[in-house]
Amino acid sequence: MDSILQMMKKNMRQYGMFIALVLIMVLFQVITDGILLRPLNITNLVMQNSYVLILAIGMVLIIIAGHIDLSVGSVVAFIGAISAVLSIHMHLPTIVVFVISLAIGACIGAWQGFWVAYVKIPAFIVTLAGMLVFRGLTMLILKGESLAPFPRNFQLVSSGFIPDVFKGSSLNILTIAVGLLCTVAYIFIELNGRKKQKKYQLQTTSGPLFVARIIVIACLINVFSYIFATYEGIPYILVILIALILAYSFVMKRTTMGRQVYAIGGNANAASLSGIKTPRVTFWIFVNMGVLAALTGLIVAARLNAATPKAGTNFELDAIAACFIGGASAYGGIGTVGGAIVGALVMGVMNNGMSILGLGIDWQQTIKGLVLLLAVAFDVYNKNKAV
Repeated sequence: MDSILQMMKKNMRQYGMFIALVLIMVLFQVITDGILLRPLNITNLVMQNSYVLILAIGMVLIIIAGHIDLSVGSVVAFIGAISAVLSIHMHLPTIVVFVISLAIGACIGAWQGFWVAYVKIPAFIVTLAGMLVFRGLTMLILKGESLAPFPRNFQLVSSGFIPDVFKGSSLNILTIAVGLLCTVAYIFIELNGRKKQKKYQLQTTSGPLFVARIIVIACLINVFSYIFATYEGIPYILVILIALILAYSFVMKRTTMGRQVYAIGGNANAASLSGIKTPRVTFWIFVNMGVLAALTGLIVAARLNAATPKAGTNFELDAIAACFIGGASAYGGIGTVGGAIVGALVMGVMNNGMSILGLGIDWQQTIKGLVLLLAVAFDVYNKNKAV
């Protein structure tokens, strides 16, 4: 019992938001008469909120380093417009369109990262300028009109599903098999990690708590695998999301680059004095944000099956809110990829649940704003309490 309380106290925000996510899902499941967790709605929830999940992954790195990026929504719209011109007007193959679009996103990130990292202009100003510039360029490219439709293979990135090679009739057998494989892989990773912790005499959670955590997460993996299996199976976008979450979680937890980002956010001057090339790290996290914003632009365009001048509006606010709700600190140096994902899911479930209940966009925005304010207030409270 003491170990549970100690763990909860040490990871208050992350565990608190995860519990809040579960409670919000249970609440909306009850008041929507079971609609929230229906297979079709779960699949739509993933597809509809993929944009904020991807942007939150990049944004949390920016926030941990003590910066902000207000341009991502405009970059999403700009890349959508570029991809439409390349795909619809120039008839380039989809893979070529994707490569060019991601390269342009990297260049946009490098452009903004240069001004922030090397010219020392505050990120707020640089990305505010970027928000205006790329929104304006989007309108110029599209001439104020939508451009559609995209080729079918372009649309699949957002609306397609992995085919069931086992040809299940009422159940997608491949999805069930993937869920079981993921469960085995998760258990192996957890056991191997615990073994290493004991080898180096690091503090570990108690045996019963460790087993309970494995059982809960393994059950969740298989429950959601079954839910997806009863509909169309695994969406392509879910594969992309899981790959990004695993890759960026590894980078932030296990690599030098991740530790440097945390060090810069904690104290940039101390990080520089300790030998970290602060400008270079800052530059690359903006390049990374540009690439993820470009990827989001492609996914949004594929889902809408059109490039529109208004695409990506307020996406930057959703991504920033997801990071803060998920435990990132407004002061920098604190935050996790997993926390940002939980924060994005909290917002996504709230949006979806309120839409099912018929609440208008006015009430949805109001409630989301209050949740964000409470999350940041909680962060400030914890910081003052620590002092």
